[in-house]
Amino acid sequence: MIEGTLVAPPKRSYWIEDTIRHWILFRSVRGLTVTDGGTIDGNGKIWWQNSCKVNTKLPCRQAPTALTFYSCTNLKVNNLEVLNSQQIHISMERCSNVRMSRLSIRAPGTSPNTDGIHITHSKDVKVMDCAIKTGDDCMSIEDGTENLHVKNIVCGPGHGISIGSLGDRNSQAQVANITIDGVRLHDTTNGARIKIWQGGRGYAKNIVFKNMIMDNVRDPIIIDQNYCDSATPCTKQEAAVEVSNVLFKNIRGTRASREAIKLSCSKAVPCHGIALHNVRLTLKRGGGDAKSTCQNDLKRNR
Repeated sequence: MIEGTLVAPPKRSYWIEDTIRHWILFRSVRGLTVTDGGTIDGNGKIWWQNSCKVNTKLPCRQAPTALTFYSCTNLKVNNLEVLNSQQIHISMERCSNVRMSRLSIRAPGTSPNTDGIHITHSKDVKVMDCAIKTGDDCMSIEDGTENLHVKNIVCGPGHGISIGSLGDRNSQAQVANITIDGVRLHDTTNGARIKIWQGGRGYAKNIVFKNMIMDNVRDPIIIDQNYCDSATPCTKQEAAVEVSNVLFKNIRGTRASREAIKLSCSKAVPCHGIALHNVRLTLKRGGGDAKSTCQNDLKRNR
């Protein structure tokens, strides 16, 4: 039970270097329920100001995640507010049988690396009825996530709902059986996105994005197997995490750019089983026809 407001230390110097990755951490707990309307305030402003993404002259350093669950089973997290995290707001790592609902997550749209809900190496997870405003992904779904169901999420500002990034530094990644249903996005940079580095291996498969409403979303639908979040160009490589059986269904609203759909697939490991059904996206200002880009998606479902 969390009552009242927990506020993180205001200065970076208060943090011990060995524990800087986490602020509040629950580890190897079975049957835990975290609830009751309290607030967790990461007090992240000083961390954002010293981020290398804000000031490129500064070195890139780790910042704390506000609330982390590691290796927990039969976990419930509901009716909680998490604000202004130093980095990620809520991280779910190596957990199973998780239910998250009625969460309010808020940080400025300019705050770097402040993902709302981050899920990795976890299975049988449900996330429902949450409102997320942040400076990075509203949800980031990464390696080892399996059997995830997301329902009724409001996202924005932020970077949308992202699967990945996967395959960084030639790593292996496995993501499967993901359903994103009933998400409303407004003023986000991305909508439904799968992002994959070149050179990795593994798979991202059986993924559904459906019943989504977008308002002024810059890039509504993206599959990118050539993702590169680097100050220098990434080296072209033959290997890639395979993307298959992805459905975009009942997606409507407005976009902020001419390009509504971007499918940038690997030449060596093309996407396959990609289907779009009842997708209607109009330009927010000025109207005009939508544009789509399809690269190396030679095995599309039409």
